[in-house]
Amino acid sequence: MTQTASPPVTGPAAPPAAGRRAAAPGPRRSAPRKPSQTVLALRQLRDAILGGLRRLIGLAAPAARAIWRWIGPGIRSVSTVGWIVLATAAASFIISGVLGWAEFTFLGATLIAGFLIAVCFVFGRATYSVLIELNPRRVVAGSRALGRMLVTNSGRKPLLPTRMELPVGTGVAEFMVPRLAPGAESEELFAMPTHRRALILAGPAISVRGDQLGLVRRTVSWTDQVELFVHPQTTRLLATARGLVRDLEGQSSAVITNSDLAFHALRQYEPGDDIRNVHWRTSARTGQLMVRQYTETRRSQLLLAQSAETSHYASEDEFELAISVMASIGCQVIREKTNLDVLWEKAALRNRSVTALLDDSCRIEPVSAEFPTLRDFIRTSTRKLPIPSLAVIVVGSQVSAHEIRSVSTLYNQDTVLIAVRVQLGAPASLAKVGGTMMATVGNLRDLPAILDRTGR
Repeated sequence: MTQTASPPVTGPAAPPAAGRRAAAPGPRRSAPRKPSQTVLALRQLRDAILGGLRRLIGLAAPAARAIWRWIGPGIRSVSTVGWIVLATAAASFIISGVLGWAEFTFLGATLIAGFLIAVCFVFGRATYSVLIELNPRRVVAGSRALGRMLVTNSGRKPLLPTRMELPVGTGVAEFMVPRLAPGAESEELFAMPTHRRALILAGPAISVRGDQLGLVRRTVSWTDQVELFVHPQTTRLLATARGLVRDLEGQSSAVITNSDLAFHALRQYEPGDDIRNVHWRTSARTGQLMVRQYTETRRSQLLLAQSAETSHYASEDEFELAISVMASIGCQVIREKTNLDVLWEKAALRNRSVTALLDDSCRIEPVSAEFPTLRDFIRTSTRKLPIPSLAVIVVGSQVSAHEIRSVSTLYNQDTVLIAVRVQLGAPASLAKVGGTMMATVGNLRDLPAILDRTGR
């Protein structure tokens, strides 16, 4: 009988010898390979080439700038039509060379000859002295304003006829200046567009030398820009409306102070109180020092805020009417010498004089989404201004009563808030929206009467 050998019985694995750690399973890390000599040589060659290019560019840059300063004006004088002529001439020569067509050679030579003849027209030096005058410099929208351009030959040689261009607003006026002898003058008159409120820039006066086909064009500026302020139309306010701000002067508020005119009560003396406020008769009767308290007297501080948000107005004419309303109120307050802050989304308007306010009102332009809400505009723009006793906000017809009511939460009961809502052609009306008086104005003539009712 065959016997199978049983497997040997193994005991527990012997522990590793002392001082020897068990090897952690995992792949072996290979040592980083060193780059070959070929790779190192290629890298050195690349660095040397790049360094040489950088040094070459550094040396060539000043020369390139000097060359561009010399040829740049000539290249810029070539018009778009001139570049098309040069490109067509080059294409004609290429076609002639490839296909052997003599007609294209003739075409290319003709175009090049015409371009060279046009270049001759830009040579020459002009000695003009140009003066631009606007009379008057400030007008009301709808009034007439004239401009005058005086061109004088200040040199010793006669000057050939030339063309002068004068940018006026968004347009360009062109004048032909005749041949001028030394010291001779040429005067040109022009009308300014003043039908709408605007800040119109006239100038600079530019002399243009070039050919009749417009292949090349050389221009020289002779003057700076001149500003024409087209002020918004304004109206005078009635006496009662003018007194609206002054009526607030001297009214007592709920604020308690230690120094004013309106007496409120007596209280015990505290360290730091002004000894001049001690009421000595009561102090002698009660046996302890008593000082006076006053209610703070309101002082006129007017805030005039103009909303220029496009979404607040139904049309451009409505926006212009709002500017006129704001300017009318602001001018009257300045004449009354009352403290005033005038602002719109982009900036604060100068208020030291009526002229300064009207000049800055010409710079107001419609804005889009400058602030999330009307309340955010007022809160952000007036953060560093003193708390007004009267706040007047001029808005358009697209502003809801809820938005106007939200502005009133920015002020306490000591501030009177009036919202002038402009709606072109609407009848004048007056309504109470929460704690705010809302006046609707549809025509500038309605403003004095509606403010008169507001002040009562």
